[in-house]
Amino acid sequence: MGLKRIIKKGLGLGEMGFTKGGGNINWFPGHMAAATRAIKHRLKISDLVIEVRDSRIPLSSAHPGLQPQLSAKRRVIALNKKDLANPNILNKWVRHFDSCKQDYIAINAHSRSSVQKLLELVELKLKEVISREPTLLVMVVGVPNVGKSALINSIHQIALSRFPVQEKTKRATVGPLPGVTQDIAGFKIAHRPSIYVLDTPGVLVPSIPDIETGLKLALSGSIKDSVVGEERIAQYLLAVLNTRGTPLHWRHLNNRTEVSQSETENKHEYNLKDLRPKRRKPPNASDVTYIEDLVTGVQRALHVSLSEFDGNVEDENDLESLIEQQFEVLQRALKIPHKASEARLMVSKKFLTLFRTGKLGPFILDDVPDANSGF
Repeated sequence: MGLKRIIKKGLGLGEMGFTKGGGNINWFPGHMAAATRAIKHRLKISDLVIEVRDSRIPLSSAHPGLQPQLSAKRRVIALNKKDLANPNILNKWVRHFDSCKQDYIAINAHSRSSVQKLLELVELKLKEVISREPTLLVMVVGVPNVGKSALINSIHQIALSRFPVQEKTKRATVGPLPGVTQDIAGFKIAHRPSIYVLDTPGVLVPSIPDIETGLKLALSGSIKDSVVGEERIAQYLLAVLNTRGTPLHWRHLNNRTEVSQSETENKHEYNLKDLRPKRRKPPNASDVTYIEDLVTGVQRALHVSLSEFDGNVEDENDLESLIEQQFEVLQRALKIPHKASEARLMVSKKFLTLFRTGKLGPFILDDVPDANSGF
């Protein structure tokens, strides 16, 4: 039957409004349309393109509208957020890119050594151009929230230590919401030859006809939660986890001792939003314990609910029933008051934060295609 059909038929997630002007949803603002035109224009004069993708969705995070232009340029695909991706599956994607003869590198944009390796690959690819061009342009493109600005900032810091940059330079703005960078700005990173890195705003196509691709982008944060709805995104995440049997791998957690209420009552004030990059407050020892216990409770609850489930996760009705049960057990595991007026929304937000920050473990949503399916 396939997960896509289950999502559309059983979970009622088919009508997502992933179209320009679809109902009350308008997720393709004017600055994206203008930026797309500007990006296509500047691609013509760029010597190399770094296409940043999310390692958890190596295919879904590719911008389909830009692929014809990108494939005609010197391109390096930077698979960012590798620390959040399942390394075993990521290795399969690596072999896929090798088979397609596409230059790539898996990176963590917040790691200096990781970005250094990307720069070395870029310089290698530009070597044949350096000898004849006094100024080179490297363009960084990608859909929203894949880490372009974080990458630019890391490149800038490395450049300041490596090259005698004379001009006053600025860092790119990094925000927790997709689409923060709305202008195309240039950053000089080297002399002799002069190399400029152009940071661009994250842009998407005006419509996403494939439902599951849209949900993957929403789950990874490339589409604002308010567009799709946190509850819908959480339903999709639970559908993926259940159909893949992921909670069954958490059976060892049942052997851990339950943490008593008295041991955790003083730790509940830690805000899970602080786990996000660039919004992170260093947790103290009690915060770390609280987070670990919270994650363990969530994983244990999902393991028990799936292992005791006597239905068929491949049946849309059974899966929908299971997910409804799991929202209830997650509410208890996440310590959300039973009578909270917006308990379901609170469950969804906290559950998504744990997933997006890697607390539920590394994950890759995209299946590896065959060698003829492109990249």
